[in-house]
Amino acid sequence: MRILIVDDEPAMHESYRHCFAPVATNHDALSDMAVELFGDAHVPVAEPASAPFDTVHCSQGLDAVAAVEDAIADGAPFAVAFIDVRMPPGIDGKETATRIRALDPNINLVIVTGFSDFSPIEISKAAGPADKIFYIAKPFETAEVVQTATALTHRWQADRELAAAMAKLEEQAVELAANESKALHMATHDSLTEAPNRLAFLKALTDKSRGGGMFAAAMIDLDRFKIVNDTLGHLAGDELIRAIYAILQQSAPSGATVARLGGDEFGILFDTIGEQAAVMACDHIIAACTSSFRIIGHSVQASASIGLAIAEIDDNRDPIDVMRKADLALNDAKKSGRGVVRAYNESMDESVRFRRRIEGGLGQAIERGELSLAYQPIVAGHDTEVVGFEALLRWNTAEFGPISPALFIPIAEESNLIHELGDWVLDEALKVLEQWPGQYVSINFSPRQFRRLNFVGHVVERVMRAGIAPARVQIEITETAIFDNAERAAETLYKLRQMGFRIALDDFGTGYSSLYNIRKFALDCLKIDKSFIDGMGRERESAAIVQSIVHLGRALGLGVVAEGVETDAQVQALRLAGASHLQGYYFSRPVSADIAREIAHERYIGGEDDLEGDEFAIRAGDGTNG
Repeated sequence: MRILIVDDEPAMHESYRHCFAPVATNHDALSDMAVELFGDAHVPVAEPASAPFDTVHCSQGLDAVAAVEDAIADGAPFAVAFIDVRMPPGIDGKETATRIRALDPNINLVIVTGFSDFSPIEISKAAGPADKIFYIAKPFETAEVVQTATALTHRWQADRELAAAMAKLEEQAVELAANESKALHMATHDSLTEAPNRLAFLKALTDKSRGGGMFAAAMIDLDRFKIVNDTLGHLAGDELIRAIYAILQQSAPSGATVARLGGDEFGILFDTIGEQAAVMACDHIIAACTSSFRIIGHSVQASASIGLAIAEIDDNRDPIDVMRKADLALNDAKKSGRGVVRAYNESMDESVRFRRRIEGGLGQAIERGELSLAYQPIVAGHDTEVVGFEALLRWNTAEFGPISPALFIPIAEESNLIHELGDWVLDEALKVLEQWPGQYVSINFSPRQFRRLNFVGHVVERVMRAGIAPARVQIEITETAIFDNAERAAETLYKLRQMGFRIALDDFGTGYSSLYNIRKFALDCLKIDKSFIDGMGRERESAAIVQSIVHLGRALGLGVVAEGVETDAQVQALRLAGASHLQGYYFSRPVSADIAREIAHERYIGGEDDLEGDEFAIRAGDGTNG
């Protein structure tokens, strides 16, 4: 540790040298006695103990300032400076301390004086901060100086180590934020055109739906695009997609959101004063797209069809429903000969009547005994130990046969039926838990359930009544469930976590995923959506998103569950990435309660399971109730 001593009196420097002089060890004294008794033959001479401090002495303030400047330049700064206040004829101790502090904000200053023209407050204001400036009165004791130097040099070293650690943490935080920003951009933008993708379009549509004004959603599909790919190749097709996107940006109404939804399909979201104005805007877009393009040396004639849905102020403004209507209108436009605009009307929607029949049957499903739960194992990533099961709701009707949860859950969500179904699922899953040796059950809760009045008390009461420990129940929610009222959601999750429940954020990466959400809410794990796992082998973007989510979860101490694992290659890639848990058909399809009990007692599972046989696996679940 380097110490600077500044004093204009030579006698004081001698005093400091005496204070910091090496202290003879007991071994030195024994060696001296041996020489005196036996002579110096064959008696090793003890080396003096090395000094714990490296001292530099200056007689004037300007010399001291120069010494500090040189020390910093050499990368060997001083830890402590002992400074006399009165040092004629040069600058005084206050000015010396001020200039040294300006050069080195980390040095500890010790003002040593018998009489000063300045008060400690004046010196602290000039050469502070106050916690790095100290005082010793003349004459001083050796022990006082040594103890002060020892304590301050140790503190200086600790401050440097702490600063280095903080700098490292800040660097990691910046890197984590950059990775999050990159992953978010990749998750919400199309890699070919850099246009907003379907996820970003759905978010913009959701925001529009929550607003008060009338708006239009247009679905655009290129006519006979497959011919371009088949005759000129995919590079030509990609070039045409980029050209069409540029035209859509130019021809869309001012302030519109233009997104690539996938393949040769685009979406445009814009404000409108009515259906007629929206149709005219779409006619203008079709006219702009109906043109010849020079693509890789070939002339390509392009045209487009548009399906249009108008969201009136008093309409059902559910974003998924708006997209469904626009898609139905697009299908009608294609059937009408292409190159035209069709606005949605109810005659296009045969599903409305079917939907009403489904809603009526769902209300009696429990009474008729048509509902059941299937259980899909969740395994540890490193050794395939079965640690839990996700409970998935199934509905097998006498009239329609098996109905996908992706169809009936949204219908239940729009009515109060979701609460009745949710209670039944929770009670059935808790009954099955008693038959397992220790695994947990993961239960999906929809946004409407989560916003239920006294949701925490409702869940706790049913779990306590079943005699199940809360730690064996994992509550799965999507970001949609917590986004509307983040403060209330954070409080709800905190209470559940305090009670001992596990909390999982489902479909992470497909919603409003952000580091803010992860830090704000009390979570145990993230569940990576199946779409990213499925795309790992084909798309670099999906693999990058999966890796980013895994690294993010690990950095924050959260488990990461990869859903939809179906191949050995995916298993190996996810293990390499560091995913803590895996779930999917590679290990087991959703099974009945009896088979789940057998798997739970066997504890370990392995081998690629048959992908056939689950009659309910017609479509992927929506992350709400499977």
